[in-house]
Amino acid sequence: MKEAEINYWISSMLESFDNVSDLNVTVKRPLQVESSGRLTPVEITPPVEELTPFQTEVFALNLIKGNKRLLNDLIEHGSCDLSHELDTKARFRVNIFFRQGHLTTVLRRLSTEVPTISQLNLPDALKKTNIDRTGFILVTGATGTGKSTTLAALLDMFNNERPEHIVTLEDPIEFVHQHKMATFNQRELGTDFDDFASGLRAALRQAPKIILVGEMRDRVTMEIGLTAAETGHLVLSTLHTINAGQTINRILGMFEHHEQGQIRNRLADTLRWVVSQRLLPKEGGGRVAALEIMGTSLRVRELILNGEQEDKTFYDVIADARAAGWQTFDQHILDLYEQGKINEKTAIGYATRRTAINRGLDQIKAARGEETSKIKDLSMEEGEEQGRRRRR
Repeated sequence: MKEAEINYWISSMLESFDNVSDLNVTVKRPLQVESSGRLTPVEITPPVEELTPFQTEVFALNLIKGNKRLLNDLIEHGSCDLSHELDTKARFRVNIFFRQGHLTTVLRRLSTEVPTISQLNLPDALKKTNIDRTGFILVTGATGTGKSTTLAALLDMFNNERPEHIVTLEDPIEFVHQHKMATFNQRELGTDFDDFASGLRAALRQAPKIILVGEMRDRVTMEIGLTAAETGHLVLSTLHTINAGQTINRILGMFEHHEQGQIRNRLADTLRWVVSQRLLPKEGGGRVAALEIMGTSLRVRELILNGEQEDKTFYDVIADARAAGWQTFDQHILDLYEQGKINEKTAIGYATRRTAINRGLDQIKAARGEETSKIKDLSMEEGEEQGRRRRR
């Protein structure tokens, strides 16, 4: 299997359907692509009905191209991340991993154009991040929910409006930013720096005003990030958390119990925005992003310092600050339903608090003159909360 054949496979997969987002190369499966959220087999000539272990291994090793660091990551940790470019057609973020002794490769297609906040139909509240000159902006969510895309849109806004030095630490570089008003230095893990902690430590000596860290993976990186935010830098990063409350808890959980009081104080002083994302099935095909957005206020600071209580939660604070542009997932989900972008089943299925969603759905239906439904099912979060109250 030669490189030309691998590129032929990749090209065929890209051209097989519209809106191809991911390419999947797995043993005992045909070549597959994800299009509009669905994984679908791809027909090529000559046909490949089931990939053999040899084919998937050669495919993966051709992408690695003998890179010792990547091979070491693959052997020691069972997976590795890299970028791949197919001539001028497309760029990919690639993950190669072992599965029952065989290699699987997943290629995420990257956009060749940097998106804007308007193009992504992101809430206008995100434009307020341009006011911030120091502190932490965190974009959170599960893998594949568009965190990197949202960060790219924020950086593009800064690039257009701020004559500042921006340093990014990425794994891998996904969107290539051209110099506009800002000066960009984009660095890739493994090629330009060894790990996020050392890259971030070095960035503090490179005179940036804005630093993007691809992911806050560990305590050391988080501690350096807090220091950067405290010393006059605007730090943007991601965490694999589903909402604002879990984000705070995840950060605190990186530190020992006796350190958490100090970390709460530092976080209360530096946190500017937490933006959490989910991708929902869109009516008519495709997906649409639902966002929870939390800024900073005295009430948020109090919750960071003292923790959530039964009658004081991040959810409640965010819901009460809708006039400031903040929103819970449930509020945005109801907006999407009212706009006809998602259906009722999707709205209920992705809700954080299902009773709140049902109440909102009934209000929308009543305003339309439609029959309302009284679904009493509780979300997992609400069920757990009721269980805690009964145990008290």
